[in-house]
Amino acid sequence: MKNHEATGETDVKKPVNFIQSIINEDLTNNRNDGRVHTRFPPEPNGYLHIGHAKSICLNFGIAARYGGLCNLRFDDTNPSKEEVEYVESIKADVKWLGFDWDDRLFYASDYFEQLYEYAVQLIKDGKAYVCDLSAEQIREYRGTLTEPGKPSPYRDRSVEENLDLFRRMRAGEFPDGSRVLRAKIDMASPNLNMRDPVLYRIMRATHHRTGDKWCIYPMYDFAHPLSDAIEGITHSICTCEFEDHRPLYDWVLEACKIKNPPRQIEFARLNLSHTVMSKRKLRQLVEEGYVRGWDDPRMPTISGLRRRGYTPEAIRDFCERIGVAKANSIVDIAMLEHCIREDLNLRAPRVMAVLRPLRVVIENYPEDRVEMLDAENNPENPGMGSRQIPFSRVIYIERDDFMEDPPKKFFRLAPGREVRLKHAYIIKCERVVKDEQTGAIIELRCTYDPATRSGMATETRKVKGTLHWVSAAHAVEAEVRLYDHLFLKESPDEDEDFKANLNPNSLETLTGCMVEPGLASAAPGSRYQFLRQGYFSVDPDTSGNKPVFNRIVSLKDTWAKIKKAQENR
Repeated sequence: MKNHEATGETDVKKPVNFIQSIINEDLTNNRNDGRVHTRFPPEPNGYLHIGHAKSICLNFGIAARYGGLCNLRFDDTNPSKEEVEYVESIKADVKWLGFDWDDRLFYASDYFEQLYEYAVQLIKDGKAYVCDLSAEQIREYRGTLTEPGKPSPYRDRSVEENLDLFRRMRAGEFPDGSRVLRAKIDMASPNLNMRDPVLYRIMRATHHRTGDKWCIYPMYDFAHPLSDAIEGITHSICTCEFEDHRPLYDWVLEACKIKNPPRQIEFARLNLSHTVMSKRKLRQLVEEGYVRGWDDPRMPTISGLRRRGYTPEAIRDFCERIGVAKANSIVDIAMLEHCIREDLNLRAPRVMAVLRPLRVVIENYPEDRVEMLDAENNPENPGMGSRQIPFSRVIYIERDDFMEDPPKKFFRLAPGREVRLKHAYIIKCERVVKDEQTGAIIELRCTYDPATRSGMATETRKVKGTLHWVSAAHAVEAEVRLYDHLFLKESPDEDEDFKANLNPNSLETLTGCMVEPGLASAAPGSRYQFLRQGYFSVDPDTSGNKPVFNRIVSLKDTWAKIKKAQENR
């Protein structure tokens, strides 16, 4: 492993956040022999979300910056909530984000035997005891923030009795919840986590890796620091909710006589507006049917963002921009949307799609004629070339692009008015055809000016409005799903019931949309900019000749406006 001093890399010496300042200090003092070894340690009890992406980028990024290593470790100590499905989804998400753990894939369950032996040693050292109080009684004995706890009546059991009871717990002699192993620390500690916390509990649940071999399982606060130590982790980087647990983290390592213990460093977790980031609450949304699964494009899960069409580059850029801080704050979701717009602006082909079609007949265009018009794929990236699109007598335009009685600043199509069709001609609305029964507009009759074909050297006429369109004879029917924020309120957790803030209009499904013929064979996951509509991605469930598109994000960039306003102050 390379040492940051030996490489001559000066950038690592200049910290960009407080975590790097701490690591630089450790390296200067030759702590851990100049090593930097981090880990990303998810619990496999749900799918990862955008907050985990920040932790993934931070832990793997720190290791890369210092020429160190980063492990992927599953802290799988609660089999009642853990599933292989979650393990596989987490591995897929980390890989998709662009990170690789190489041969360093570990599980806390790899260390169950070692953890048990550490617990036995704590008992022998008089630092742990078996307690017969129920979970409710343990809470009662623990005290409050203003009152000290009182010792368990079982706190002074002999070492021999504790060893015997703990071994019998492992052997399965006692019912679930009847006994626990607790650390013997300080029932008067101002930190409630230090008031004789539970280290092991009895739980008969089949583990996804160890099966029914164990009926006792270590608590997270016991297994986590020791797993870090076993793996040689130097810096245990976690979110601020673990700050109050740090004294216990350090106590476990010291009580177990760990040499060169890892150092825990806390940073502010990511809170995103109009979103909940609790895995428990996200699970609730899935299990109670408020969304269509963990990968629903409205979810803040990495799989949901991927299905919606977000790119790993945009998510990494977002994580880099929000930075690393100590104080919690809410990040505007508009910033995440800005990152995907910036990423797709140069790489997404521009195409035409009509989401709410209105039929237009160009009366002076020959019925049997079809022209192939040249259209650039991306004006921001000329290297992407161009494509040919068909133009014919009957086309579709957006229903919203026509008004019978338009206001002053409406520059789209209206009776007697002209507009340009993108890549094509100027047309003029001559008359409106309505349904005799309902009075609804069903068709427009227009004429075109043959001398105004886009790109012609002699074409000089200018009109204010330009519309997108598709040829009716060649268009491909598609389903389009328009997504909005899942929650109406910026901070949905503020209310007692977070589900009361769900947005009833978070998904609008449009059928009968018409898109360019070239999109008929678009591969799942392909991303496009629908002109004037936004960025869209082909849903993975697309099959047959009817593609399904998810709107990734609209074209309106509120974050860019916010930043511009801030810069102009």
